[in-house]
Amino acid sequence: MQMFNKVSKFALMNQTFLFLVLPLFFIFSCQENTEPTAENEDTTASIITPDYYFGIDRNLFEVREQKIKRGDTFGKILEVQGIDYPQVYAILQAIKGEVDVRKLTLGKPYSLFYSKADSVASAPEYFVYHPDVSGYSVIHLKDSLYGQHVQKAVRLVEMEAKGVIENSLYETLNDNGINEALTFYLSDVYAWTIDFFRLQKGDRFKVIYTEKFVDDTVSIGIDRIKAAYFEHSNKPLYAFEFISDPQKGIVDYFDDDANSLRRAFLQGPLKFNRVSSRYNLKRRIAYYGNRIRPHKGTDFAAAVGTPILATANGTVVKSSYTKGNGNYVTIKHNNTYSTQYLHMKKRNVKVGQYVAQGDIIGWVGMTGNTSGPHVCYRFWKNGRQVDPFKQKLPEAKPISNELKAQYTEHIYPYKYKLDCISFESEEKSEVVVIDNPQQNAKTSS
Repeated sequence: MQMFNKVSKFALMNQTFLFLVLPLFFIFSCQENTEPTAENEDTTASIITPDYYFGIDRNLFEVREQKIKRGDTFGKILEVQGIDYPQVYAILQAIKGEVDVRKLTLGKPYSLFYSKADSVASAPEYFVYHPDVSGYSVIHLKDSLYGQHVQKAVRLVEMEAKGVIENSLYETLNDNGINEALTFYLSDVYAWTIDFFRLQKGDRFKVIYTEKFVDDTVSIGIDRIKAAYFEHSNKPLYAFEFISDPQKGIVDYFDDDANSLRRAFLQGPLKFNRVSSRYNLKRRIAYYGNRIRPHKGTDFAAAVGTPILATANGTVVKSSYTKGNGNYVTIKHNNTYSTQYLHMKKRNVKVGQYVAQGDIIGWVGMTGNTSGPHVCYRFWKNGRQVDPFKQKLPEAKPISNELKAQYTEHIYPYKYKLDCISFESEEKSEVVVIDNPQQNAKTSS
């Protein structure tokens, strides 16, 4: 009996030991099984974040940046990279209608992507042409050949700007950190009402406009002016954008009394008109013995290649070349008025073509009898050449009575905004983001 009790106590001790020790064994066993091993290692830290460049992961490729050199063609670039002509031809066939590589601009950048996985490969796998910030073209050069043009999404940003003229409008915009291209848009809006070559110190302006951006911060140009205020020689002049002909979609600018800022004719055929020689029937020229040689045109000096604009709507009746006129264009506007543009480098219109006011009809050159680059602008009224600056020319069509109420309602918020922009404030410009970004894209990046 005593022996039985000892055995029972021993068995009870063993049971107690197992009850206490076994759970610890399983605990330690679970811990051992969850220790990282060579096969069961946490690989989170080794994951490489993709580094996309033109939609291609740079982690997988070596990228070499190049620029288009004189004489470069798409085929020549690929052949230098070890891609022979049959493959070049296959690539061109595959990308036809998707990417146009026929015109590569001198000095513009392109990128070549070489696979890191293929250690013996000497030829690139991708060719990416990116001449500007607004878009790029990707061409896959191996296996499944394809081409894709990517146009980046364009975001419109509404901006407010102001300035006080010290020297020129361009310098004022530049000094205030405003896009200098706004100069050309303002000069177009006020083409008939303000001579921007005769601005005075103290003239001032306020403008509401939209600018186009890609990648949020990269500007690709002014979109349009919505409203403006220009104070020239202490005379205030508002300008508001408005669709004056909804059926034709004609957009023009009007003042706060609904009067058009346009005339039937622009003041001159250039964006910025600098008169170098006026209409003068009593002009004397020393080269011809100081004899009277009438000048029946008005010369506007400009650099070769400057666009020449049609000063009014009309039909091209002549587009030709003569020894004296050089390349020239004649436009018939109606039964009363015709205009002519001489000494062009190149003509941009054909006989019978209808042109609208502001259309580019050619470019400034030195063809014909001329001693320097300019456009000679000639003006006919009732079949007789006259000085355009001395004519009382017709105004553009006013807003119809049916649209005046709509116009008044349309300009109210813009006029309020302009009036709230203070010249005394130190703020140079203010940016307001439009809620509806614009996408001019075939494919978004």
